[in-house]
Amino acid sequence: MQTNIKEEHKPLTAKAAISLGSNLGESPIILEKALETLEQTSDIIIENISNWYETVPVGPAQPNYINGCAIIQTELSPQNLLKTLLEIETKFGRVRAERWGARILDLDLILYENLILNTPQLQIPHPRMSERAFVLVPLAEIAPNWIEPVTGKTIAELLQKIDTSGIIKKIELNPER
Repeated sequence: MQTNIKEEHKPLTAKAAISLGSNLGESPIILEKALETLEQTSDIIIENISNWYETVPVGPAQPNYINGCAIIQTELSPQNLLKTLLEIETKFGRVRAERWGARILDLDLILYENLILNTPQLQIPHPRMSERAFVLVPLAEIAPNWIEPVTGKTIAELLQKIDTSGIIKKIELNPER
């Protein structure tokens, strides 16, 4: 008698882009600690990190943001990656009180490979990424040739089409990183 034994297969590693932002508290420290938390998360490997940028907020009156992006390798599905990002936000004290309001930490899943996904809980690519200089400027720094799958354009091409006047200044990465 022959027995079928299923082999355990590790999921293929996927490349994803995450946007990080903060405008409450000690934002540079919060963002660095958020990166450390991502690095310590199983099934996530940080591949590249942009510099930080001080940016003008979108939405109601509030302090300027510090924004950046990271490219990761992950074995998590897009849904589980989003869940992990939301858990990290909560760990840092994120409260969702007002749409586009001030926040201690914002982690957005921007791209996941070349996936196009549109569910009530998750849209990939992020639905407003191509309109947001605070996403495209740091993302173009670390992934200029990544093709956004809806438009078929590279991140560098998308960046050329938007107003970047909301980017106030680049803040160099922590030299210890």
